Order: sequence, then structure tokens, then C-alpha cells
Amino acid sequence: MRNYQQDEDIITIAVTDPASPTSGSPVRVGSFCGVAIADKAADGRTTLRVTGVVNVQVKAVDGAGNAAVAVGDKLYYVDADTPKLSKKNTGTFFGYALQPIAAGQTATIDVLLEHA
Repeated sequence: MRNYQQDEDIITIAVTDPASPTSGSPVRVGSFCGVAIADKAADGRTTLRVTGVVNVQVKAVDGAGNAAVAVGDKLYYVDADTPKLSKKNTGTFFGYALQPIAAGQTATIDVLLEHA
């Protein structure tokens, strides 16, 4: 039995983080990421987009502190952070920024989901 739908850009699966994903939130499933397109279901699984362009909240920081986000920068999912996405490469690779953010700022931007 397959745990995902026919359209493999959209899958339904149990996510690793966060514990209770909501629609529009970035999520991590082991070593890959996506964005929930529905709240977590009663069976414990979440439907998420795993490829394409998504609009998500990103903080312009890296492991050393405030760092501007430029178009094309790699973004990472960090379980312990709020928001989850930034340039901190200690997290799980998420995708590429398609819009800039000034250092230290948080903004909702378009991101190209990619898998490393």
C-alpha cells in the first residue's frame, strides 16, 4: 500500500516535526521537508506539498547571527526555532529563497522546495 497520493508533489504522511502541523506550516519528515496543505488528520498523517514554490515565513539569520537572505540562498528547517526556516545550516535543507529579506528581519516569502 502506498502512503502517498497519485500526484507525487503532494503526499500524505506522518511528519517528524512539528507534533501537530497546521495548514500552511513548514514540516520536516526525517531528512526532507515540505509544507502542510491541511491540518494533521485524526490518523496522525498530514497532507503536504514536497515540490514547487511555497509561501512561508523565514527569519534572516544564520548560525552566527543576523544575516540577510538573498534570492537563491539555501534555507534550512530548524526544529527548535520559531519561525522554523532560516539560513542556519545546522537544520534540514528546505529550499531556495526566491525573495530577499533584510538581516534580522522575519518575512513571508516565496521559497522553491528542493531536496538535497
